[in-house]
Amino acid sequence: MTKNDDRKKSSWRDKYRFTVINDTTFEEVWRVRLTQYNAFLLITALVLFIIGATASLLAFTNLREIIPGYPDITMRRNILLSAIRLDSLQRELELRDKYFANLNAIISGKEPVGIFSAQDTTGTYRGITFKRSPEDSALRAQVESEEKYNLSVGSTPAETITSFAGLHFFPPVKGIISGKFDPRTRHFGTDIVTRPKSPVSAALDGTVIFTGWTMETGFVIQIQHPNNIVTVYKHNANLLKETGDMVRAGESISIVGDSGELYTSGPHLHIEIWYKGTALDPEKHILF
Repeated sequence: MTKNDDRKKSSWRDKYRFTVINDTTFEEVWRVRLTQYNAFLLITALVLFIIGATASLLAFTNLREIIPGYPDITMRRNILLSAIRLDSLQRELELRDKYFANLNAIISGKEPVGIFSAQDTTGTYRGITFKRSPEDSALRAQVESEEKYNLSVGSTPAETITSFAGLHFFPPVKGIISGKFDPRTRHFGTDIVTRPKSPVSAALDGTVIFTGWTMETGFVIQIQHPNNIVTVYKHNANLLKETGDMVRAGESISIVGDSGELYTSGPHLHIEIWYKGTALDPEKHILF
């Protein structure tokens, strides 16, 4: 066993010569002398160099695109553009959902979601205390004594509202008034006779909350305005806006007609103004 071990050890130390000889002149062109140990180290280093060079080429050059399943430049560009478009589409969907939520809130008589402001968390309000002063108590007693025998029920009559002073109602049409506002006969608007197929303009800025057709009044369009104001336009020949559209004062919203089987005897516009559920006289706010 010792001799065999010595032979194995000696074989690792034995030197071998690799020679390249010219076959014609038998001249020695190149030679190298290596042991088995040196040859093993050389081959290992060569293999590691090839692996490292291949990995570097695949990592830092376009040769990595030859790998099956690896995206090329065009595919990566399309992936990036798709991600950007998907983000934009998600944003548009969020805006659409918020728009419909606000529209449903307006139709339901609630306040839109977008008008709520975030709560201010920078200040501390726990230390605030409210005390009733003698002046406040005296004022409360005076108001209670004055209102003690007041038999009026409900809010202030609509026609005494002063919040319309800063509003300018754009006349929907120009013409002759054929029917006046009369709540006793349930005529909650004003009829204006004008030329057939004349454009009807919005009285104020707002959002269209209803467009449709009824048997009594034909084509109808309703617009929600700021300050809880709603205007209604009836007996139209055609509607130019749809539910949810934003309109500006003076913008055309419909065409004058005589649609409807009741309450019409010719081309005219019936306009109504409602404030917090109460009908107002259009002649007191619009110059036809």
